[in-house]
Amino acid sequence: MSAAEAGPPRRLVVLRHAKSAWPQGVPDHERPLAPRGLRDAPAAGRALAGAGHLPDLALCSTAVRARRTWELASARWDTAPPVRYEPRLYAADVPELLAVVRGTPPEVRTLLLVGHNPGLQELVLDLAADAPGDTLDGIRAKFPTSAVAALTWHGPAWSDLRPGAALLTWTAVPRGREDDGRGAAATA
Repeated sequence: MSAAEAGPPRRLVVLRHAKSAWPQGVPDHERPLAPRGLRDAPAAGRALAGAGHLPDLALCSTAVRARRTWELASARWDTAPPVRYEPRLYAADVPELLAVVRGTPPEVRTLLLVGHNPGLQELVLDLAADAPGDTLDGIRAKFPTSAVAALTWHGPAWSDLRPGAALLTWTAVPRGREDDGRGAAATA
């Protein structure tokens, strides 16, 4: 069966939240971004735009660090797509993540998940049948904060996405600069 017979091309993009802080007495769900995360999240948005991987829909964990990553990343785009804050993405494993993805409306061609490890890393490895070069080995070794990965596959609906059905086509670990989001850096 050709790709055209299997359905239209679809892209699943995953974005691990940016670096978070660990303030004493703050519950895990409420942890904010660390200064590095505040710099890296906009860089992730720029990287997604530069790669042409802007989503039709974003599904974002309800955790503060994930929501803030989404806000800072999507602020770098001319028009942010609709976002749905999804409680099931917080601390989700692969079966939970797949259940959320499979519930995506079929008209969505590019879907962005903003969430957490180890779930996102394991999801990428579970879905990817292949990747260029040693990309999969890199993902197996580490999927750090602000890491993004794009997987492509063909199917009539998101409910048809199965393990090993996708090709890992792009990864990046965007890092921001000291002046990201605040204008030019001050000089003495």
